[in-house]
Amino acid sequence: MSSEAGLRLLLCPLGSNIVVRTACCSVGIVLPVYSTFKAIEAKDQDEQQKWLLYWAAYGTFSVAELFTDKFLYWFPLYYHMKFAFLVWLQLPSVDGARQLYMNHLSPFLRRHQPRLDQLVGFLYGEMVKFVSNHEAEIKFAKTLLVKVLLSANDVVKEIIHPGQRRVGAAIEAPPESEDTSESEDGE
Repeated sequence: MSSEAGLRLLLCPLGSNIVVRTACCSVGIVLPVYSTFKAIEAKDQDEQQKWLLYWAAYGTFSVAELFTDKFLYWFPLYYHMKFAFLVWLQLPSVDGARQLYMNHLSPFLRRHQPRLDQLVGFLYGEMVKFVSNHEAEIKFAKTLLVKVLLSANDVVKEIIHPGQRRVGAAIEAPPESEDTSESEDGE
């Protein structure tokens, strides 16, 4: 029953695009990341090849979408078509990623390989120059980021365990207030 309701939500053209956009993210990124992880851990060459082809196809689609999304997102059922395309890329029965790679991506990249190699070499050299020219700023940004993350971690811990403070690796309760009034025994 719940899967039927989910399918209705996904396919309902009057519904919000947020559902189908979330489905696109899940099908296009989350499931493939986990499947890639499993293929690497199992040392399964066939599965690794399958997911390399998928990521090549997905990356190409993402670059194309970067330029076309602003024009196409308002078309009715755009995200539904995107979802169908992402499913098609992964379906074992049609092997969409392999088809896209073998029929379009590989021939294109082979035809333009010398120019692309030159461009990638240039960009890599520029990145190296940029990083070496801005080492101090990068180190500062890294230090700042670490401090912000540690502070955020402390805030989260305070929210989760209010009143406790960390000393070293141990968590201690806050100190109890000392009674400064004279005791009855001293009179």
